[in-house]
Formats: sequence, C-alpha cells, structure tokens
Amino acid sequence: MTPLQQFYEEIKDCRKCGLSKSRTHVVFGEGNPRAEIMFVGEAPGEKEDIQNRPFVGMAGKLLTDLLAGIGLKREDVYIANVVKCRPPDNRNPQPDEIEACKPYLWKQIELIKPRVVCTLGNFAAQALLDKKVAITKVRGRHFQVRNFLVFPMLHPAAALHQGNLRPALLEDFKNLKQFLGKGIEPAPQPEQMGFF
Repeated sequence: MTPLQQFYEEIKDCRKCGLSKSRTHVVFGEGNPRAEIMFVGEAPGEKEDIQNRPFVGMAGKLLTDLLAGIGLKREDVYIANVVKCRPPDNRNPQPDEIEACKPYLWKQIELIKPRVVCTLGNFAAQALLDKKVAITKVRGRHFQVRNFLVFPMLHPAAALHQGNLRPALLEDFKNLKQFLGKGIEPAPQPEQMGFF
C-alpha cells in the first residue's frame, strides 16, 4: 500500500464536520500519485459522491477535454478537491468545512510532491494561497507556496454555467501549457502581491 493509499484509509470515515452526515463517500482524489501537476477543485458534486471519484460529471468531462487539448490525460495528473465530501444540493462549502478538510489537502500535496498545483475556482485558490482572492484577479499568474507553485484557473463548472467564460477557461489552459513548456520560473510569494 502506498503512503497515499494509506492516508486515504486513515480518513475515509472522517467525521470532522457536518458533511459526514449526508455524504455517500469521502471523495479523496485520483490520478498519478507522483504527478508533477495537480488540479484542485472545491468539493465533490452528486455524481462524484456516488462514484467516489473527483470530476466525473459535466465539469469533469470538460476538464478531461481541456487536459487533452494541452496534451495531458487524467492519468498524468492528480485531481482532488479542497473539501472531500459533497455539500448538500451542491452548495458552496462553508468556512468550517474547508478548515476541517484543508489539512487533508496539504497532506495529499506533501505525499504527491507536485511542482505545480492548478487551483480551479475561488475556493481552491483561497485555500492554498491562504488569502481572500477573486479568481478573476489571480488567474493566469503563478505564486510560490511552500515548495510548489500555485497556478489559479477558472473552474470548468463556471464555464458550463456561464458560457461567456468558456474562452477565458480555454485561455487558462493555453497559458498553463505555455507555462509548463517554459519550465519553472521564480514566482512571488502570495503576501508580496498588492491585490491581497
């Protein structure tokens, strides 16, 4: 059993917040346990909760297509969420739920050791940058956090709900491909940026 699998076994019956009462599964994450690139969304939806896999609904299909568009497969990357249990009716995760789950995400990152963590949407960006940020202000940039870079992007679900965001989401993935192609450049620390 790998350290990542062992960690899942430790937390799969988590009861640290109220989401444990309504969930079907703790949706841990999936993909390459040694991935250089990790994608982090906000929380599982209904299909994810049932199938015990992240990003398997419509947003997941779009994410898979976007990855293919830049030459990556789901098996190449690791995909997880900040919150591991589905919020009822797919509502936004509450601050206490995020705080309860955040140590799990940090442990996943520690075990996987990605070079780049792509945050999908506001909640993931805020969780990893540890600042109240608007995704529209930080997307397309990168920030040094601990020993990896955070690359904030729009959430695929946002483009599904608001079709006018689809070109911006495509641009995010195009920027990611260019960013990865250039190699890793020095990045500012989040607290050094003036927009926080």
